[in-house]
Amino acid sequence: MRAVVYTRTGDASVLELVERPVPQPGPGEVLVRVAVSGVNPTDWKSRRGDGSGAPPPAGWQIPNQDGAGVIEAVGGGVDAALIGERVWIWEAAWQRPWGTAAEYTLVPARQVVRLGAASFDLGAGLGIPFLTAHRCLTAGETLPDRLNPGALAGRVVLVQGGAGAVGNAAVQLARWADATVIATVSGPSKAQLAAAAGADHVIDYRRQDVVAEVHKVAPHGVDAVVEVAPATNAEVDARVVARHAVVSVYADDGPLTLPVRALMVPNARWQFVLVYTLPEAAKAHAVNDVADAAAEGAIRVGPEAGLPLHYYPLDETARAHAEVQAGAVGKVLILTSDVRG
Repeated sequence: MRAVVYTRTGDASVLELVERPVPQPGPGEVLVRVAVSGVNPTDWKSRRGDGSGAPPPAGWQIPNQDGAGVIEAVGGGVDAALIGERVWIWEAAWQRPWGTAAEYTLVPARQVVRLGAASFDLGAGLGIPFLTAHRCLTAGETLPDRLNPGALAGRVVLVQGGAGAVGNAAVQLARWADATVIATVSGPSKAQLAAAAGADHVIDYRRQDVVAEVHKVAPHGVDAVVEVAPATNAEVDARVVARHAVVSVYADDGPLTLPVRALMVPNARWQFVLVYTLPEAAKAHAVNDVADAAAEGAIRVGPEAGLPLHYYPLDETARAHAEVQAGAVGKVLILTSDVRG
């Protein structure tokens, strides 16, 4: 099989396309023939490492956490009825060398989810962005633990950076759950993407006063903020949160200073989110709810969903990583094999 591997951390040039034997699944594992691999910022950050050029823990690493394909074999203790199932994969490479930038990958059976009739493109885009967004929308004291139609009815959600991958996922999930969604963006083209994703109100923060515009929609403030730039937006967030609101932070833009008194008065919460280390119950809820939303056709990818798709062949994985690192707008996908199903 063809696989992209790196044996030392560094820039995208450390990625090599190699030939390897197709692995056999061990106990509790499944072998997936990967159709599409999704690239996220976490993938290039892991590949870059700490700058030392040190080898990965196993001595080698296939990158990329997300993907979709067809189960071709199962290991001991796994139901053989899964063979032939179309699935999406989450956290394939977390503390394991088998990522999705390969024609085949090995993953624990619990980390594949039936895809049904949905596209492989959608499946490859679900893991990191949608599980992160789910946690951001359920981490607050007054927010529900689960998402489904009606779960956020009567709530107002502010998505800072509504045209990004996690921002797009948050808009789509919040609308599915019947929240009123406000999204901020940096220009007209991104405003169109946020609106396509389902945002009820879109604010161009470079041209409009975010606080004033939010208060036109939500005079008493928003119930949740999905935050991509906490250091930049801390003052704004503090001025728009409602009583008992939560600001869920999933990205890092530098040292953070909080306006304590402004947050203390409404008993607001700041919640930091890293998908890999979510509480076990929260992770299970996220996987199940995202699978339900996908099965209902409530979440989508592509320009019509505010998430343009950028395709690369497996032998151009380095270019795909570089595009994500450069801030590509939309979803970067790697076509890993010609599997159909």
